[in-house]
Amino acid sequence: MGEFDLIARYFTRPAGQAVLGVGDDCALLQPRPGTQLAVSSDMLVEGRHFFADVNPFALGHKALAVNLSDLAACGAKPLAFTLALALPDIDEDWLAGFSKGLLALADAHGCELVGGDTTQGPLNICITVFGEVPVVQGKSQALLRSGARAGDDVYVSGTLGDARLALEALRGALALPPLMLAQSRLRLEQPTPRVALGQALRGIASAAIDVSDGLLGDLRHILRASKTGATLETALAINLVAACALPDWSAAGIDAEKQLEFALAGGDDYELAFTAPASAREAVQAAARQAQTPVTRIGRIDADPGLRLLDAAGAPMERHYASFDHFA
Repeated sequence: MGEFDLIARYFTRPAGQAVLGVGDDCALLQPRPGTQLAVSSDMLVEGRHFFADVNPFALGHKALAVNLSDLAACGAKPLAFTLALALPDIDEDWLAGFSKGLLALADAHGCELVGGDTTQGPLNICITVFGEVPVVQGKSQALLRSGARAGDDVYVSGTLGDARLALEALRGALALPPLMLAQSRLRLEQPTPRVALGQALRGIASAAIDVSDGLLGDLRHILRASKTGATLETALAINLVAACALPDWSAAGIDAEKQLEFALAGGDDYELAFTAPASAREAVQAAARQAQTPVTRIGRIDADPGLRLLDAAGAPMERHYASFDHFA
């Protein structure tokens, strides 16, 4: 099977929303009047972002999910995506599983594959995703990192720490019961992009980001862009672990300190961290119900720079948590 046969068999579909899709030198997209295009790219590299034995269906899902998560953080509706894929060789069983996982998530979000590239080389997946954001009375409704203001609440969607739990177990650093490993591995390898929540928060949230490298590290991006600081109540962050639909962490021998580390700096959660005025608390909860995604208020934005952590008694914590950095 050659390159173009591979594309035709596994990745070519009739154009839907696109004016022109797979098969030409460029895809053509026509944004609707009164909208802006939101564009994001993410790369997944074998051995860096995923294990070599990962299920190809799950890998196809995750490859697109991490990009849809960026659109969610911007409040954008998914439209289309391109796929650049480097393969060491042609493995038809692997391609069938990968494309099935990829396109199942694409169909679930109405996000159309419109082009890309394939080549031979170490396994590497790069997706560029396109979404749309409304423009109302000349003002973009996109959620940005730069809008947080002193007095705003800080929220996180869903739960945190499950993916890091699975990662440590797969690395051999933790021994987990089979059910706990299976459930946490699902969160690591098939995350749920919070697309509906991002759109529901337009006009409510003041700033947003997706949690990919760890809550504290990603929240700092909001603080830098907004020129603010924040205070987080770690007891509430622990609740984000306790809310996991997983067996009890303590019963598996994972103490409170490790739970807190995974919640604050675990990474690969692909939840949304966002801020909103205190006056918008009811609106935030209404948006969460609309999106069928729980959210938890975990702190506040401060005028003073820096990120401060409080323990369960409200006392400052000196513990430093390092989030993921590819080059650190």
